Amino acid sequence: MNLTILIRMLARWLAILGGVVLVMITVMIVVSITGRAFIWAGLKPVHGDFELVEAGTAFAVFSFLPWCQLNRGHATVDLFTNYLPASANRVIDLVSEILMALVTILIAWRLWVGMFDKIENGEISFILQMPLWWGFAVCAAATVVGVIVSLYMVAVRVGEVALGRSLLDAGQGAVH
Repeated sequence: MNLTILIRMLARWLAILGGVVLVMITVMIVVSITGRAFIWAGLKPVHGDFELVEAGTAFAVFSFLPWCQLNRGHATVDLFTNYLPASANRVIDLVSEILMALVTILIAWRLWVGMFDKIENGEISFILQMPLWWGFAVCAAATVVGVIVSLYMVAVRVGEVALGRSLLDAGQGAVH
């Protein structure tokens, strides 16, 4: 299995997992709101629902970023760059990928530092008494995939600048 396929599979499965978590959060919110609406009938909201939404949503966001980057899904403003030659756009893409990689590495590093800080301090959530480092850990693991994808994309963009042509199908993340 080549590196491109492996990275695409890793990013795709992480995004799918993030989507599953979002679906679970949505179901939990519906159950919780329904419980609040029918307290008179003996139902109740999900205990600690907002803590679970907070951790789950953070994980989902970090899970989607690698897939988004691999497929060039981030917002771009190309009013000016549309008039530049392809070679200039390849250099801009390389600089953008380097900046994205640096930001992703910074986020991953700070999440890992935060996770170890939460472990050391023994911080727990208010309602569920859940160790806070659990949320940091799953987000940090997702950012590791983000770092791998970022570094891969930098390598692809370096190759594009060096070869003078695009190596990826637009939006497909597949090397020619």
